[in-house]
Amino acid sequence: MSALLTSPVATRVTASRARRFLALAVLMLPVLLISVDNTILSFALPSIARALNPDATTQLWIVDAYPLVLAGLLVVMGSIGDRIGRRRILVVGATGFAAMSVAAAFATDAWMLVAARVAMGVFGAMLMPATLSIIRNVFPDAGERRMALAVWSTMFAAGNALGPLVGGALLAHFHWGSVFLVAVPILVVMLAAVPFCVPESRDRNPGPVDVVSMLLSLGTLAPVAWAIKSIVHPEERGLAIAMVAVGVICGITFVRRQLRTRTPMLDLRLFRSTAFTGSVLMNMAAMFSLTGFLFFIAQHLQLVAGLDPFASGIVLIPGSVLTIVAGIVAVPIVARVAPRWVVSVALLFSAAAYGLVAVLGHHASIAALAFAFVLLGIGIGASETITNDLIISTAPADKAGAASAVSETAYEIGAVLGTAILGTILATAYRAHVVVPGGLSSTSHTAAQETLGGAVSAANELGGTAGQVLLESARAAFDSGVTITAGVAAVLMVVAAAGAVVMLRRG
Repeated sequence: MSALLTSPVATRVTASRARRFLALAVLMLPVLLISVDNTILSFALPSIARALNPDATTQLWIVDAYPLVLAGLLVVMGSIGDRIGRRRILVVGATGFAAMSVAAAFATDAWMLVAARVAMGVFGAMLMPATLSIIRNVFPDAGERRMALAVWSTMFAAGNALGPLVGGALLAHFHWGSVFLVAVPILVVMLAAVPFCVPESRDRNPGPVDVVSMLLSLGTLAPVAWAIKSIVHPEERGLAIAMVAVGVICGITFVRRQLRTRTPMLDLRLFRSTAFTGSVLMNMAAMFSLTGFLFFIAQHLQLVAGLDPFASGIVLIPGSVLTIVAGIVAVPIVARVAPRWVVSVALLFSAAAYGLVAVLGHHASIAALAFAFVLLGIGIGASETITNDLIISTAPADKAGAASAVSETAYEIGAVLGTAILGTILATAYRAHVVVPGGLSSTSHTAAQETLGGAVSAANELGGTAGQVLLESARAAFDSGVTITAGVAAVLMVVAAAGAVVMLRRG
């Protein structure tokens, strides 16, 4: 991504073909790790909810703190990497990410976990832009570079798809913290290989450091995400509206600053192309649908259907596999069919997945949910592959790095909004329908009122008939929320599919 900041005089690194692809193999380790981390946490949420008793808003922050910080800092860290060296910032990011993963794994309360996730986002933002910038410098040949970028994109999609399976397998045998510790051995291998396999490069003329733009980019995303999660609480509604205003003001100021400066941190002129803008929005929609779906299906399978984490992961294997297959199959299809139709149909697959869940409601069987995830996986795999290619190809050749930056940021913003918006709708519907009996401590009563995981813990505390009544009420309330959430998401995916037809005409 920070290749968006790579000038024509940036350092170019050449090596033998074998060395170049060996470097690519090493660079795929952090890509796989970051993408797995986008979705693996969904399967640990029920266990975390039982262990740490977060309220609904905190639970959403546990999921979203990481991608939110990651999205806000991608361009910033790319700029820093251009200055100090991309391999160097890759090493710093990997070391810090491993340390913060350990901290997250052994968090003793919900906000300690949120803090660790924030720190993981900071160091994760160092990893992603460094990988793309190094790829652009290691592969000077355009043909090889396209192949390397295709591998990067496929690995990212594969990581998103494998997250639930890896999470389920780990949670079947280990503490919930194991979903974070999985990062450590991967990063240790990467740190050992980087000095020997990955050459250093930096921009010899990177331009000035724009601290103001860095702060404005964070000031745009963080307040809006907080507002989405908090506006459902009446006592926080006024502050939430104020935060939206802050985010809008920062966003407008950021855009104006980028358009006026000679060396923008993020080249927003790319968005003058309707096809480019449409590709970014459809890319974001794909991640929105994936993370939103995983947020509730993981909880349903474990806390409503009663499956253990590993069995829950098995349910999603067909969809995970087809996510990867669809991404590969979409390439020859798009050679014969206009990309806008391929992306539109792919998004309609996602809409169909949500529509199936909405129609079946409380009667959705495990097999039906597995089939819904298959539909979703086909949609995600095809749409992400094509939109990533369009983002790069619709941008001018000298702006390919900037296009990569926007693509990565779209991934993470989509992940944030998927859980923030759909998770908030789900939490609101759950609160409106759950009936919590007396006999609980105030803490347990609040936990049961806020989340399904809290209700399960409270039901165990009550025991007997009262506990069973609470459990049945909570499960019914959760599935009612899922039905509403899935209906809203289905409509949004249909709108996105229509948008793809209109906006990608030149793709």
